[in-house]
Amino acid sequence: MKNDRRRCLKALAALPFYLALPAVADALETIRQRGRLRIAVYNDFPPYSLAGGKGIDADLGRAIAARLGVAAEIVGFNADEDMSDDLRNMVWKGHYLGTQPADLMLHVPVDEGLARANDKVRIFGTYHRESLAVARNPQRVPALAGSAAVALEVFTREKIGVETASLADSFLLSVLNGRLRENVVHFTTVAEAARALAAGQIAAVLAPRAELEAALAGSQQVVLESANFAELKIDGWPLGMAVKAEEAALAEAVGAAVADLRRDGSIAAIFRQHGITYQAN
Repeated sequence: MKNDRRRCLKALAALPFYLALPAVADALETIRQRGRLRIAVYNDFPPYSLAGGKGIDADLGRAIAARLGVAAEIVGFNADEDMSDDLRNMVWKGHYLGTQPADLMLHVPVDEGLARANDKVRIFGTYHRESLAVARNPQRVPALAGSAAVALEVFTREKIGVETASLADSFLLSVLNGRLRENVVHFTTVAEAARALAAGQIAAVLAPRAELEAALAGSQQVVLESANFAELKIDGWPLGMAVKAEEAALAEAVGAAVADLRRDGSIAAIFRQHGITYQAN
């Protein structure tokens, strides 16, 4: 009898503690109950995301939501200082101005270092490999082949455009011991650089291929080719997505949907509809 009484008292003593614990909601079940998957994409980032819920990432988000049997709510976010800030604002915490995080963020580089530095998110679901490319005026810049010392020597005389604070920017400012610095022209966006190229203000642009293809659509006077230089250590990167670190079930369901969409050609078709070369990772 004493032992029974002790067990009862222990159970009663523990009850307030257990009652105080918050219920852990299953995100996937919550999403299915409300019938909507909230998907974060970047604002004004053609061809991946544009105003009005358009673009590759927006279309892919809708396709993923459809595979999960729910509607897609496409939410545009402005890019912050770096990807870690974006993951905080879009995925696990929300913006300090009050914007709530999304269930899923697209256009996240699938990178081990990035994942280690952001343990509050789970990065997965590769759907495309982005790569650097060169758009050039063939009348002013010949085909770029060989090492940077040979291929890029032309830019000691001709100007080449880059998006400010990008991989292309960093590479061109440092390669050849900085010899190209005076002829590297900075732009706010790849689209601005492409317009300068079309206007003859610069002779070439180094930028991600998809962004160049979108910005130069219909142009007949420009040659677009891969950026293959031995000195360029990172010439491409896989694009995937992210959810909160604890949302394993959601990640598994979305990952399965992405795999199906890749397998049946749906992702390739989305890129094709936007006039962009699809590169499977």
